[in-house]
Amino acid sequence: MRKFLRFPIQFVFMLSLLPLIGVLGGQTIRPVCGCLPPDNGPNAPAQTGDRGVRLKAHRVAVEITDGLAVTKITQIFLNEGAAVAEGEYLFPLPVGAAVSNLILYIDGQPVTGQLLDAEKALRIYTEIVRRQRDPALLQYAGRGAVKLSVFPIPPGGERKVEITYSHLAPTENGLTTYTYPLRTDYASRAAVQEVSVAVTVRSTRPIRSAYSPDVRVAVNQIDDNTLRAGFEATNFKAERDFALFYRAGEAQDGISADVITYRASADEDGFFTLLITPPYKADAERVIPKDVLIVLDQSGSMAGTKWDQARAAVRYVLKNLNPSDRFNVIVFSSGVRIFAKGLQPVSEADSAVQWVTGLEAVGGTDINGGLETALRMADAERNTIVLFLTDGLPTEGVTEVRQILANVKAAARPGLRLFAFGVGDDVDTFLLDSLAAANGGTVAYVRPQEDIEAKVSALYRKLTAPVLTALRLEIDGPMLEDTTPAALPDLFAGEQLVITGRYRGSGAATLTLSGKIGARAVSYTFRNLNFPANAGGQPFVARLWAARKIGALLNQIKLNGESPELVESVIRLSVRYGIVTPYTSYLVQEDASAVGGDANRRPGTPPPPPAPILQAPPSAPGAPSGGSSGKDSVDFSSKSAELSGSAGLAPAPTQAASVGRAAPDRGRSAAAGGVLREVGDRTFVYRGGQWVDTAYTAEMPIKAIPFLSDAYFVLLTAHPEIAEALALGDRVLIVIGGQAYQIG
Repeated sequence: MRKFLRFPIQFVFMLSLLPLIGVLGGQTIRPVCGCLPPDNGPNAPAQTGDRGVRLKAHRVAVEITDGLAVTKITQIFLNEGAAVAEGEYLFPLPVGAAVSNLILYIDGQPVTGQLLDAEKALRIYTEIVRRQRDPALLQYAGRGAVKLSVFPIPPGGERKVEITYSHLAPTENGLTTYTYPLRTDYASRAAVQEVSVAVTVRSTRPIRSAYSPDVRVAVNQIDDNTLRAGFEATNFKAERDFALFYRAGEAQDGISADVITYRASADEDGFFTLLITPPYKADAERVIPKDVLIVLDQSGSMAGTKWDQARAAVRYVLKNLNPSDRFNVIVFSSGVRIFAKGLQPVSEADSAVQWVTGLEAVGGTDINGGLETALRMADAERNTIVLFLTDGLPTEGVTEVRQILANVKAAARPGLRLFAFGVGDDVDTFLLDSLAAANGGTVAYVRPQEDIEAKVSALYRKLTAPVLTALRLEIDGPMLEDTTPAALPDLFAGEQLVITGRYRGSGAATLTLSGKIGARAVSYTFRNLNFPANAGGQPFVARLWAARKIGALLNQIKLNGESPELVESVIRLSVRYGIVTPYTSYLVQEDASAVGGDANRRPGTPPPPPAPILQAPPSAPGAPSGGSSGKDSVDFSSKSAELSGSAGLAPAPTQAASVGRAAPDRGRSAAAGGVLREVGDRTFVYRGGQWVDTAYTAEMPIKAIPFLSDAYFVLLTAHPEIAEALALGDRVLIVIGGQAYQIG
């Protein structure tokens, strides 16, 4: 049997007399009899010919008031088949949830259902798993459920289900966590037509911080006591559950600190994400005055659309200066021109806009002259931001890159921040990456067809209101290691600082955050930040640390050159956590199980042990070999900047791409036969007819466990944390404590 659509809220139709096959929003449709083992591999074709009932819309609306979360779910199902569908609706409840409303609308009329306790629900889950050979329901072991009969859904007909449940969102050390099981990637290749999640948080105490690990989720603080978060998508496949973290309570001078942790086992070092949150908006007297120096490439290669967008970006910056700010504009081509001889007050911004509007792009590219001119204007007593934009290589004045870097180093004063923008693929990425790294800033690459104004304005919005500079952190408690970023940036109003790392030891920690407000030194102390000794926590923390660590390693490679140790570290982390990098190819070994499938194996015998996941060899480096400019170089720098600066997790790659230049004779890429799935902090790749834990190595002993045998359920009972991994399918190789278990 093949899956059509699965959603984490399980909807099981046991159809009598109807040979309809498919899944309703996680919700498997199966005939009552004649079931065959499901094909739960990623390459099973989606059903289009024998269409069935599918989820058309899935909307989630959440109201959280002083920690009490009321979740309303609306699902609309459409029968795309030619036959009438009827069955039962089974909804596993979140742990601790109390259902206040369950309505199935049929022709506009509501039908109610019955509540099942966790023990009875587990018997139903297990029965369905054994009968239909479908392990997906096992991840809901220990949960209660709601069950009701479903009246016939005619061909082309729709049915709307509304469920409302409430529970107290857990709060630990002042940090409240709300999660919703949204992910579908572990079991489905189909997308949901319409998905939305909208969360409103209201608190009688001021909301001091909020964070979601998914970069697609917009988090907006409306006022001191109200917060909204969520996202909308069409034709959407969720790879991860929805999660929102927030703190309500007092803060020190508007600044709060929170820690989120994860530990795979008590014997391993833990992972942490530290959130430093300034006020979401700052009073005018709190904002540190700053100087903004705009250094703009006016060379002939900028002519046309690029020049129009660049001037629009300059206009945006000048129109959004604070009253106490100063500025100047420097343009460079074959020479250097400046708007004014020195830093100007905001009252002159309109004149600068008119001046820039009248300029045309002509001449060469004197990058050194433009930067040195700007840096000579910097005031050592003021917070200075340099916005440097170019689309090419140095062709005028000083053209040797290392000499330009040396000149900038000599001219730059401590505390200056330089933010670089590389436009197109003809920029020198080594120069731009080095300038940003040496001067406390970041680099953004504006690719062809991207809008320069959008990139510049998005960054500048984050830099508008600095509230604390020259940051330093001191921790009294567990040992913190491998932290990123290594050098802390300034703190800006409304912009959360996200720090990731590993920790050794456990217990309560005291954090001291020091910095400057203008010339005045200040410090804040946060006590009782908990670093647990036991296994548990939020698995995304490990993956976020890995992504940022990989980004930092890629930056080292780009700036200092390749070394076997750096490349090996990138590949190891990439494979372990399923993060695509310029060095990763996720090659799949051509073996009997991969090319011959199960047809060459005797019934009842497990598949052979898989070959370890191959890695891009050092002879096929991912670092660009054609110098520091060109598309490959910009791709490499863009990826490292994306990973090292990420404050959250990007969408997971369900189809692993061959990004690096791996040797073609070493195997075939995952795009030809392998697919990635994230499960907690684990990553699985589909190879040789089974899902293989990327933590597996050839040296590990393998113990075969027949699917749905007594030993299978004993293993699940002993290690409930693997339930979601076993839900991938009926053939899974998973590593537990150095022992590999081959389910099949």
